Formats: sequence, structure tokens, C-alpha cells
Amino acid sequence: MSSTPSPLAAARSFLFVPADRLDRLPKALASGAHAVILDLEDAVATAQKADARRSLLREWPSLTGEQRARMLLRINAAATDAHEDDHALLRQLAPAPPAAVMLPKAETATAIERVARSAVAPVVPLIESAQGLHALEILARARGVLRIAFGHLDFQAELGMQCSEDERELDPVRLALVLASRRAGLPAPVDGVTVALDDAARLVADTRRSRRCGFRAKLCIHPGQVAIVNEALGPTAGEREWAQRVLAASRVHGTGAFRLDGTMVDAPVLQRANAILHPA
Repeated sequence: MSSTPSPLAAARSFLFVPADRLDRLPKALASGAHAVILDLEDAVATAQKADARRSLLREWPSLTGEQRARMLLRINAAATDAHEDDHALLRQLAPAPPAAVMLPKAETATAIERVARSAVAPVVPLIESAQGLHALEILARARGVLRIAFGHLDFQAELGMQCSEDERELDPVRLALVLASRRAGLPAPVDGVTVALDDAARLVADTRRSRRCGFRAKLCIHPGQVAIVNEALGPTAGEREWAQRVLAASRVHGTGAFRLDGTMVDAPVLQRANAILHPA
């Protein structure tokens, strides 16, 4: 794997495309999504997975390096029959690997590290189960992890949860992902999808919740969701202006705390201002 920082570390929008519908890839790449996930798991019927792998292998050489740098491949979970065939595909793609591999239902560091070796690419583990949450700290520190993602729909289904619209019941889980990411030195995690395709207000509310919880990216299932997610997770004009003034004042005051606009500016405030203007 390359030691060069991945652009996916700062990506805010991750757009799914079924791996058996490569005709949709040009539209996805042109959507403004920071990353595109070719999905071999839920988006492809079991009977079609082999054909999808063959099509992907055939079309992969036609993709440019710039396109591959924005592309992830979501494979099938380690406990499934399709997982070994996905490993074979990753090894075939390894001379020109995707930017990352998404591993659904991640539950062991061993599975993550094996995928990273096969793909010669970093891994985005999806936390989608009670066992995945239990092992979260270990998974976050596994070799090859790029950042963590939350598969909140599968998580709810496995635990038999019936969440309210604002999903307050999942706040402790989201906090756990943010804390584990920070302790492992990873970029902020990626939140799950919004399934309401025609409800922009719901998408905005979900994405703002993600940001309040400390997430800095979100999974998308339609190109129409991308612009809203990018805007809602990015700094506002007011935040950028505030950060610029804080950093300009710090250059005048030097080290130590100082007063600006009636509030104290110290190291944590400077860190926040830097993060707004120079996201990790």
C-alpha cells in the first residue's frame, strides 16, 4: 500500500453504484461525489455476483488512475460464500488497485488485514453488528484501516431496534465510532445512508446530525444526495470567516490564550479553526 495520504481520508460523500451496473459509473463520477463505491454486496443478487466480477475485471483497465483514486470496492462479508471469490478478484486488480476496499459486517482484525493484503489497498470496515461494535477498538487499530463507516440499518436490524426518526437511540453507537477513530488516529468516521430519496429535508437533518455527532462523511445511495451531503458536512461561509479571523489574530498575539470578540481563544479553539480551513 502507498504511504501517500489517501484523498478518501478527507472525503465527505461516498456514493454507492451497483457493481453489475457499470453503465452508471460515468454519472456517479460526474456527480460531485468525493468517492464512489462499486458495490458487490447488497446491490448485486447472488446469482449475478460472478458476472459482476467478470465485468468489473474486464472494464477496470479502462479506468484512469484519477478515477481509481476515488473508487472503493465493497466486497461481501467474511462469513459469506462470496467472500473468497472477492479475494480472488482483489488479487487480480492489485496491480492497479482501487483506492480502498469496504468490508461489510467487519468483526475481526484478521479479516480486515487479510483484505488489505489481497487488495494492496486500505480498508474501510463497516460496523454493522453487535460483535463489530464490541470489537470496535481492535478493528480501528487493525493494520490497513483507512477510516470506519457505520452501517446503521443492518445494525438496527440485527439488534431488533425500532429507532425513532431522529435515531437518538443510536447516539451512543455513533459516539463510540467517533471516539474509537480518534483514539486510533483515524479520520472521522463515515455515517450511514438516508433511504428517503425524495426528502431533501430528511437528508439535511440526517447529515447535520452526523456532523453534530462528530462524523465528517456520509454514505449516499443516489447522485441527487451528493451535493446536499457535501454542503452540510463542509464548513459554512461564516465558519470559514471566523476561522480566518482567529488564525490571523493568533499570528498577532503569538503563543498563549487571547481574547477575540468577547471570547477566549486558546489551543482547542485554534485547533478547531485549523480543522475548518485545513480538514484532515
